[in-house]
Amino acid sequence: MKPYVICHMMSSIDGHALTDGWDRPFKNAAGELYEKLAAKFDFDGWICGRTTMEEIAHGEGYPKGLAKEPIPRTPYFAKRDAKTYAIAIDGHGKVAWKSNEALGSHVVAVLTEAVSDDYLAYLQSIEVSYFFAGKTDIDLAQVVQTLADELGTKRLIVEGGPHVSGSFVNAGLVDEVSVLILPLVDGRGHHPASFEIAEDSWKQPSYLKLESAEVQDGGGVWLRYKRS
Repeated sequence: MKPYVICHMMSSIDGHALTDGWDRPFKNAAGELYEKLAAKFDFDGWICGRTTMEEIAHGEGYPKGLAKEPIPRTPYFAKRDAKTYAIAIDGHGKVAWKSNEALGSHVVAVLTEAVSDDYLAYLQSIEVSYFFAGKTDIDLAQVVQTLADELGTKRLIVEGGPHVSGSFVNAGLVDEVSVLILPLVDGRGHHPASFEIAEDSWKQPSYLKLESAEVQDGGGVWLRYKRS
């Protein structure tokens, strides 16, 4: 059975998702509220893209020459009983993990078969789990189903960045959208929106039904939508 997928975002009133340039005390308080609201979903896996995971991993590359022979493109699961999983959409193996945990969750890298043997050997050496979801491009439907079949995930929360969130919505995999709207206008047109979808892959608008709207301390509004 497909897991229930929630896309959880935080944005300014004008829909911008990156917090750089926002007042730090304000940004920190908003970040704490964002995580507090996310915890209400009681998820067993959270998903982010490569850029976000690189910020979390704080790695600076990985050793080369670890692979002494070709490594089969088969799944590797170092742990199957974690309370939560940190799932990295990292098609070509760029995130330099320092350990197999991220924010208290066991790391699972989602890769394509185009990844290098050295990267696979490195992940195995630090017991980071991984599996493949395509030859050169990630198939998100396959990702969701593999997580359910292999790890028994029932509730997944997609936390960005904007391109990952947009791709999940565009693929029709998101059951619920959760957005914390903060009381500020960003106004930088070059900054990405909460959801970014490549023009050549855009299918159609995603129509949603409002489930709830809650005013939060500090003037933010938490909106929850489900697929109509």
